[in-house]
Amino acid sequence: MPDSDPTAPLPALLRLGSHAANAWQVNATHADLTRRTAPAPRAHTIAAHGKTLTLDLNRTALIVIDMQNDFCHPQGWLASIGVDISAARQPIAPLARLLPSWRSQGLPVLWVNWGNRPDRANLSPAALHVYNPDGQSPGVGAKATALSTKVLEKDSWGAAVVDELKPHSTDICIDKFRMSGFWDTPLDSSLRQMGMQTLLFAGVNADQCVLATLMDANFAGYDTILLEDASATTSPEFCWQATLYNVRQCFGFTTLSTEFQGIA
Repeated sequence: MPDSDPTAPLPALLRLGSHAANAWQVNATHADLTRRTAPAPRAHTIAAHGKTLTLDLNRTALIVIDMQNDFCHPQGWLASIGVDISAARQPIAPLARLLPSWRSQGLPVLWVNWGNRPDRANLSPAALHVYNPDGQSPGVGAKATALSTKVLEKDSWGAAVVDELKPHSTDICIDKFRMSGFWDTPLDSSLRQMGMQTLLFAGVNADQCVLATLMDANFAGYDTILLEDASATTSPEFCWQATLYNVRQCFGFTTLSTEFQGIA
């Protein structure tokens, strides 16, 4: 039997948990495991492609994928191997306009960047082959440019978000190691701790890492929305069109970032 008196007045309880949506209240002698009432729905209605959507801002997160130097900077890795990165830089301006109003409302921003372990211990040959198909190209982990340490390596200049979109201290930064940001990362557990339900997706490349992450989110039960003007790809135009078709047809919705600017 417990040796404490359940009828005795309880000392003040303190919140234990990173997010109010999933926290205990505790002190030295008592743990209250009941979750506090979630915030009332904060409805926001937007125009999406082919349909009007109403979502709960209190359960919505913005996920920005791979807006990092190795992909988007003129002196980054992709540019150094001859890729035209002008398309990869297109999401910068829309995101720079959206982020201040989004953050001002206390809404979460998660940066999901490719940032490998220095030893590449968790990368299979199949993952490495994508960027080094002949075994001797400057792929993941190679020294590619003067500014980058090693291509897509965690904590390197190349893995950092471009200066125009510098993350704030309240943002969450997650390193990924494959096209999808959900595999072998804390992305899913972080979103669930915050009680998120609807995910907005932005970044590059829309037909590769953005789409793969969005699809995995859909498979995991999240509502998924692609921000068309805040996403782009260096792939051919037909890849972009196929991405829009597949998201709209199978995996969620598409809209513009302007539907969320000036939210109050």
